[in-house]
Amino acid sequence: MDKQLNFESLFWQFKEKTISGRYINPGHIEPLLLKYKKGVQIVGNSVMGRPIYALTIGKGNIRILMWSQMHGNESTTTKALFDFFNLLNSDTPLAEKIKENFTFFCIPMLNPDGAEVYTRENSNGIDLNRDAQNLSQPESKTLRNSFDSFKPHYCYNLHDQRTIFGLGDLPKPATVSFLAPAFDESRQNNENRIKAMHVIVAMNRALQQFIPDQVGRFDDTFNLNCVGDTFQALQVPTILFEAGHYQNDYDREGTRKFIFIALLSGLLHINENVIVNSDITDYLNIPQNKVCFYDLVYKNVRINYDANEIITNFAAQYKEELIDTNVTFKAYFTEIGSIENRSGHFEYDAKGAKYFDQCGNVPKLDESADFYLDAVQVVNGMIKS
Repeated sequence: MDKQLNFESLFWQFKEKTISGRYINPGHIEPLLLKYKKGVQIVGNSVMGRPIYALTIGKGNIRILMWSQMHGNESTTTKALFDFFNLLNSDTPLAEKIKENFTFFCIPMLNPDGAEVYTRENSNGIDLNRDAQNLSQPESKTLRNSFDSFKPHYCYNLHDQRTIFGLGDLPKPATVSFLAPAFDESRQNNENRIKAMHVIVAMNRALQQFIPDQVGRFDDTFNLNCVGDTFQALQVPTILFEAGHYQNDYDREGTRKFIFIALLSGLLHINENVIVNSDITDYLNIPQNKVCFYDLVYKNVRINYDANEIITNFAAQYKEELIDTNVTFKAYFTEIGSIENRSGHFEYDAKGAKYFDQCGNVPKLDESADFYLDAVQVVNGMIKS
């Protein structure tokens, strides 16, 4: 495979145009899976009886297990998987080369019940990513059975992360983050974990061309109840993908592209590097995620507080709410006062303008961010033009 691939051109060529936005449910992906015919199978059922599909592509010796939407409201990587599937389903030399070297077993929506109603948990209110040991849920058993029968050489655990994450002192969001999970409490390294780290380094190197200083490293606190930690403990190199916020991209269509690029660039590394040295410096140099963002920040606002006028700051955060078949972003106040350790994806300097609203003229936590700053109207957190 050619290292000089034009990743961005490939993304636009193979992007699955029928799915977009944040709300991706079983009805969106089932028609897309039908085109693969022999490669698609139902490997289990959800609590509510919805089918859990898996797609097998390729005939190569290197086996990779991928799963997405373990959390039903984390859909960005699902979109990227279908973009990747379109590439593999093409008759291009690149696709044929990938399929000659790899076999993929992909579960693009492990939690169809959660995806349908846009919730993190399944229909029993269980976080499937904390059920790797108990295996109390049918979806968890489906994934573990797939792992046991497919016997992968690598596992890709595909997720979304919240907009609150950035990269420390840099005023940039963590658009894509990775983790080679620990395999025990000591968080030491072995050959398998180092293999995962080296794939992450290769993906980071490719992504720096597109999102410099916006790739992070997720916290590696060990929890055997998490699927990635369990699979790593079972001696299979496992990589956690976290699709995060990109500037002005709450629908995560930009982030979707970067996940596609990560998938493809990681395969280049796996295919061309069979010897893994023990140097993990480049992995550790990827900055660690930190909670350092609000969605919306307002600075130097004048309010009446206990009969005194003061200048203060406050912040709001979006909550994702499924209304009919659309995910809407509703802004609510989350912090009033000191916001020194966080930036805003959107920031507004009120320059002493006076705050007032219809509920007492003082912002209150968990209330909708609809207010005025003198004559400037703010609706759902944003300045109304």
